[in-house]
Amino acid sequence: MKLDNYKYIYFLGIGGIGMSAIARWFKSKGYSVWGYDRTRTSLTEALEQEGIMVHYEDDLSQLPSEVLEHKQETLVVLTPAIPAEHQEWTYLKEQNYQICKRSEVLGIITASAFTVAVAGTHGKTTTSSIVTHLLHHSGVDCSAFLGGISTNLNSNLLIGKGEAERETVVVEADEYDRSFLTLYPDVAIVTSADADHLDIYGDSEELIRTFQRFISQIKPGGYLILHENTDPRLTDKIKEGVQVIRYSLKKGQAHVQDLNIRDRWFEFDAVSPLGSIEELRLGLPGFHNVENTLAAVLVAQLLQVPEQIIKAGVQTFRGVKRRFEFVFEGNGKVYIDDYAHHPKEIDAFMTSLRALYPDKKIKVLFQPHLYTRTRDFAKEFAESLDKADELVLLPIYPAREKPIPGVTSEMLLELTNCPVKELVPKEKVIEKLSNNSSFDVLATVGAGDIDTLVSPIRKFLENNRYGLE
Repeated sequence: MKLDNYKYIYFLGIGGIGMSAIARWFKSKGYSVWGYDRTRTSLTEALEQEGIMVHYEDDLSQLPSEVLEHKQETLVVLTPAIPAEHQEWTYLKEQNYQICKRSEVLGIITASAFTVAVAGTHGKTTTSSIVTHLLHHSGVDCSAFLGGISTNLNSNLLIGKGEAERETVVVEADEYDRSFLTLYPDVAIVTSADADHLDIYGDSEELIRTFQRFISQIKPGGYLILHENTDPRLTDKIKEGVQVIRYSLKKGQAHVQDLNIRDRWFEFDAVSPLGSIEELRLGLPGFHNVENTLAAVLVAQLLQVPEQIIKAGVQTFRGVKRRFEFVFEGNGKVYIDDYAHHPKEIDAFMTSLRALYPDKKIKVLFQPHLYTRTRDFAKEFAESLDKADELVLLPIYPAREKPIPGVTSEMLLELTNCPVKELVPKEKVIEKLSNNSSFDVLATVGAGDIDTLVSPIRKFLENNRYGLE
């Protein structure tokens, strides 16, 4: 399929972080773009401000006239989150429109490019954002499709100038729904391959097999940058001639030395077979983010970015929205927001938070994401959340799922051993904080709509209305 055959692009689920990046890409290339999404968000509002029409009702009358009149020239891009009973989707299928998943379109866009694909059940958004920043900062002409809002770019999309003979593209390679199997990268990073999305894969063995397929699609002569702690079977299907560089914080062909934390800066040396770099300074906290940075540095080295420019790029990287994001500091309080929604992610976040604030009282507000994930990892969630001094659980955010009997936040609360814990509806959070603000550090954690609390909590803390303490 050639994108040149189409003039009109219609998105079903345009408000997703990955979908919105592709919508912006099409808009920048001169296509006419429209979309549907269930909920108005800051992302969809930004798209509207950029000239993309978005509607929020599943209503056939909302379909653009151009889409209805030019079927052969219209491409419909679909997110897996759209339910089977969706009226617009049903109509477009019945009328034989060309419908592609987001991942298929991404595969087409990157097919002829030098592609750096960042995969992993954790860390791919931050890692791909660091790779993008290092290359962009160094003057490498590249495009990027990210799964989060880069603070440096203030966007989830970077569009290159197109001056290079072969475009360089950085892309987040999503394992959900096996989406990353549409990609054939020149360089792949795999940060992790822990059990997740078992509603899709059934068991961890199938997840491993799918990651093997992704790795087998690295182009001959390419590179795999692989976390040392991943399943050793991941490379069983790798093509001959693909070079593997293993990395981690403490061991591997690439690793970190002399790691220190100074005033929230993580300072370290990167030891690499491609050339070691001393005295890197990372302003994005987290031991896991040091590892993510190490992987990104390896990519920059492969693309022959000079050492001093890499060092400057690492120091100027400002992070990703909702990834260890410092939202508020003042009046004796620190408030951090993070997207963590898997036990391994929460554990990494809490370990780093404790390292930063070893003697402080930490209160965590966590919103579980998906009934299946909560069911499959209930014990692990409880263990990771036990690192908090106080825990507030919100009801499970269902996303695409329907409730599962017996799988609730109450069930999770009972499993935790946190000394102070309670279940609170989202609309009661500010009221609860006003009655008990004895914490030093507050963290909101989760991948659902807990992000809608960030602004109200920040305003609450700014106003210093701490109630009775």
